[in-house]
Amino acid sequence: MTIQGPEFDIVVVGGGLVGASLAYGMARQGARVALIDAHDVAFRASRANLALIWVQGKGAGSGPYAELTRHSATLWGGFARELKDDSGIDVHFEQPGGFTISLSEGEFEKRRELIRSIQDQPEVGDLGCEMVERAELEKVLPGLGPEVVGASTSRLDGHCNSLLLLRALYTAFRRLGGHILNRREVSRIKPAGDAFIVHTSEDQIGAGKVVLAAGLGNRDLAGSLSLNAPLTPLKGQILVTEKCAPFLNYPLVNMRQTQEGGIMIGGSQEDLGYDTTSSVDVMSAIASRITRIFPFIGSLNVVRSWAGLRVMTPDGLPLYEESADAPGAFVVNCHSGVTLAAYHAQQLAPAILSGGLLPSASYFSGKRFDVHETV
Repeated sequence: MTIQGPEFDIVVVGGGLVGASLAYGMARQGARVALIDAHDVAFRASRANLALIWVQGKGAGSGPYAELTRHSATLWGGFARELKDDSGIDVHFEQPGGFTISLSEGEFEKRRELIRSIQDQPEVGDLGCEMVERAELEKVLPGLGPEVVGASTSRLDGHCNSLLLLRALYTAFRRLGGHILNRREVSRIKPAGDAFIVHTSEDQIGAGKVVLAAGLGNRDLAGSLSLNAPLTPLKGQILVTEKCAPFLNYPLVNMRQTQEGGIMIGGSQEDLGYDTTSSVDVMSAIASRITRIFPFIGSLNVVRSWAGLRVMTPDGLPLYEESADAPGAFVVNCHSGVTLAAYHAQQLAPAILSGGLLPSASYFSGKRFDVHETV
């Protein structure tokens, strides 16, 4: 079927957590929204996450990013309630605080300096961070191994069920009148007066505005709209153990226990192009560190493992920009789709519909990657 003319107020290209959060937020504003999702073989950053809402440690050297992360974390409670009301699905959001474990005095002091340097940036509000010595840590994390000396923590850290999050976003989006167009590859997008024509493998779709939220796919699509998306993949691997009795009431930066009892473990950052295979050596390294933190985990069986590709800009920060040559066309990328989901749905989506980006987003323009010759 071919949809003629600007059938939609806005088309969001990319059906992962970033695109779904934006589409849901726009549908809540009453807009006519189409969400285009590719085939299942597409690279999906949503596969490579531990479902953390994470604040501590983010934004070293970038106060605006630390503040954006903090701000979105403060929105998450209301966002989760709103999403449950709209979808009927509980995403199991919890915000008890989280920990990044240090296995030596050197790690502990390095972590202390990192947290201090981030918090001291003038743009940053209270991150709720502090350093915790082992004696205090043992009161909330029983079963620690002998090498653990302490941890950093933030009261704003939390986690959710990312599979339920994506399902809830899709369900709520449909209930609000959104259109999901599955199994479509977007080949090009052309401005057409004050609108756009999105060419897919199935049809042509007219829209008043377009948001590129296709993860790594934005790299090829952005140029046609005079946008710059210099993105590269960064592989991450995840392990899931068999279910065990509840013992972990707080998420760690590289581990969380799900509501069902399984333990999700991650932590690798591998610059290997588009390779999405799991590797024994990396999985062993991930498991080794975790068993140094909680030795008893070494007795559990790993029941699943997989790898996925994070979406990374050259400086690791988000990318938000409206095209100067094709106003109404936007590119949105980040590697924190869970943490920033609340901000994307509740604040960025309405701003894009209203005509532009918020100041909190405009700092992350792709223009920062422009290279100028020096004489």
